[in-house]
Amino acid sequence: MMKKRMVTLCVTMLVFLLAACGGKGEEGGQSDGSQPGQEGGAGVSEEESESSEESAPAEAPEESGEAQPGESADTSGGYEEGWSEEMEKLKNAAVEALDGDYWPDTALLPDMLEMTFGISSDMYEDYMAEVPMISANVDTLLIVRAKDDKVEAVRDALEAYRDAQINNTMQYPMNVGKVQASRIETVGNYVMFVQLGGDTMQAAEEGDEAVVAMCQEINDKAVEAIRGRL
Repeated sequence: MMKKRMVTLCVTMLVFLLAACGGKGEEGGQSDGSQPGQEGGAGVSEEESESSEESAPAEAPEESGEAQPGESADTSGGYEEGWSEEMEKLKNAAVEALDGDYWPDTALLPDMLEMTFGISSDMYEDYMAEVPMISANVDTLLIVRAKDDKVEAVRDALEAYRDAQINNTMQYPMNVGKVQASRIETVGNYVMFVQLGGDTMQAAEEGDEAVVAMCQEINDKAVEAIRGRL
């Protein structure tokens, strides 16, 4: 009996020893803590690297200060966009009626309109104003669509401008007749300042009165043409 127990005990111990050796062998077969497909525990698999590159957000284009396709380089307002359709129509009526005697060709922007005529942007809903590029000439066409409560204020500003022009002793002699023949006309909310005449050299040979009469006739044509489009 004692021999049988000793044999059983020895077999049992042998089984435990074999099991322990097998466990150590499995632990020794593992790497130094790195996961499969990694080096030194810090690597990333090729598939994971490609996935992260695809999911990374695209970098925003650098700002160059230049307009991109489909964008406007300048959106500032003013005459850069041209007169409104209505004001262009009214101006063209005068141009057609004068048949070459319309000399204004340079736009007055809002700041110059206020500086020259004293008409600020809070006084009107729309306007057009043109003068000649050559400052020695005085031909001018101004049409203002005044706000309902600013019609008189606009007319007063134009009357003050006209009076200052007439009283300007430094006026070029060739312009005196045009300035004296200038007129201000009001039609509803529209206030016009018309100082036109074109080439007055031939009329000037007959005297100042002939120049004034000629310019008055031209101004009348322009006003009536504009009235017809209102």
